[in-house]
Amino acid sequence: MKAFLRHVVQRLREGMLREVLTEMKWIYRCSMRYKGAVIWYIFLGVFGTGMGLGSSVVSKYIIDAVTGYDSGLIVPAAVGYVSMNLFRIGANALTSRVSAKIQIGVNQEIRSEVFATVLHAGWEEIAEFHSGDLLNRLTGDVNTVSQSVLGWIPNLITGLVQFFSALFLILYYDATLAVLALLSAPVTLVLSKYLMKRMRDYNVKMREVSSDVMAFNEEAFQNLQYIKSFGLVGSFLERFRTYQEKEKDVRLTYNKFSIGVSSLMSVVGMAVSAVCFGWGVYRLWSGAITYGTMTLFLQMAGSLSAAFSSLINIVPSSLAAATAAGRIMEITKAEPEQADDPPGAEGFCRAAERSGAAVRMENVHFTYRSGRDVLAGASLFARPGEIVALVGPSGEGKTTVLRLLLGLVRPQAGSVTLQAGGETREVSARLRRLFAYVPQGNTMLSGTIAENLRLIRENATESELWDALEKACAAGFVRALPLGLETPLKERGGGLSEGQLQRLSIARALLCDAPVLLLDEATSALDMETERRLLHSIMHAESRRTCIVTTHRPGVLSACDRVYRVGDSGVELLGPEELKTFVTGK
Repeated sequence: MKAFLRHVVQRLREGMLREVLTEMKWIYRCSMRYKGAVIWYIFLGVFGTGMGLGSSVVSKYIIDAVTGYDSGLIVPAAVGYVSMNLFRIGANALTSRVSAKIQIGVNQEIRSEVFATVLHAGWEEIAEFHSGDLLNRLTGDVNTVSQSVLGWIPNLITGLVQFFSALFLILYYDATLAVLALLSAPVTLVLSKYLMKRMRDYNVKMREVSSDVMAFNEEAFQNLQYIKSFGLVGSFLERFRTYQEKEKDVRLTYNKFSIGVSSLMSVVGMAVSAVCFGWGVYRLWSGAITYGTMTLFLQMAGSLSAAFSSLINIVPSSLAAATAAGRIMEITKAEPEQADDPPGAEGFCRAAERSGAAVRMENVHFTYRSGRDVLAGASLFARPGEIVALVGPSGEGKTTVLRLLLGLVRPQAGSVTLQAGGETREVSARLRRLFAYVPQGNTMLSGTIAENLRLIRENATESELWDALEKACAAGFVRALPLGLETPLKERGGGLSEGQLQRLSIARALLCDAPVLLLDEATSALDMETERRLLHSIMHAESRRTCIVTTHRPGVLSACDRVYRVGDSGVELLGPEELKTFVTGK
């Protein structure tokens, strides 16, 4: 035993167990939000265990009464037996109800915390995770943790009460039998040092492969049109089967390991039960105990063995929960955006909303966490009433410039500022309300057109919706729809063309009435005439607006006040001759 304790201490000092303990502490903190309900659950569990043990003791007296040892006890013993079992049934029913409330509550609170963390975290922090992996952590991992809240401390306490109560009863009647009933303990303790690491490794692998499968499924469903149009259905089915095979291999390997361990423990348990039964038969044959005591011995030996197995089984379930908690903690540790509210920020925003805001980048250097250098010494300027274009090859930094302007990422050197009311401020999450942003790609959600537009302003009137649609050159096609504003859109705007969806996205951005409008390839699906008309409409409707667009289409540049070329880690203002060369390609 001393050697085992030394081994436990040594393992506690090692990284794996230290990590597990940290994760278990996190689960413990989650459960303490429901401390009262957990205590009530523990009480019900202990009470039910007590009633079960009590009914076993009473059954001894019933059997002794029936076999003639003390017939006067049969009526009170029978009443006690029935009463205790009814109490136990009631306690179990209440336990199930309390258990459901706690698990649902913990599940929803952890999900809410993870969801809020994702929304508040810095852009680069969350970009490290695949969206499918985030969904798996938000669902599967959170479910595992919420179930473990009642499968760890409460079950540990209930199991210990059952174990020591059964042990005390056996010791009271026969100390030798107590020793025999615990013969499986040394085998289990010896195996534990080998089992814990294996279980941890298997749990990590199963969680990872589950995330891979969900990530692949999500990407496939989001790109069904692409998959079908290029005849990739067979290829994706094959890849899906490959992921399934990988998942099957991991799960079956763990299943084989679990069956082996379970079978070994069952053989040990069977041997211990046989020894206990043999000892009880010998004691009964020698006249040392009654039939009732023999029955009690068998029940308590089974109860002791079951309690010990229950305590041991807490280990794999706890390791699974700890693994899931560790994956959730990776998200909750993500650094939040700097959403500070410096003095005067509200006044600055009001001034910018009244008179507009100029945008300036000066000598900006930016490198992503991956190590990819994007900008080195980049500068640009855009003032109210202007349309400024960013042009250049894909992947050279145009979208990164917009992320810097929005404060989604921060430069390693240089400054990104807004100027309004004679004041200059660094961009931040607090000032993001001064921007209206239309990103690349489809950003429509399932719901009606009106519901999509009101995502920006919930209380927008119908006339305000139509006004935004007019400015975005979208009112015509919306009026032509049978249900108009109440036309339902499918996932990702299904049912409308890309050009129509782009104009709806721009209309939605215009509803927030921000002084700075950022369009990231947001007009790429429009014909050139519609694109020019839309830009003219946007700027004509609001002279204080600053508009910055990224585009690959030279034809629209004639509507812009200035054009910057983004590439080779720089941002270069194009002069008239350079712009002419860029447009004509000569």
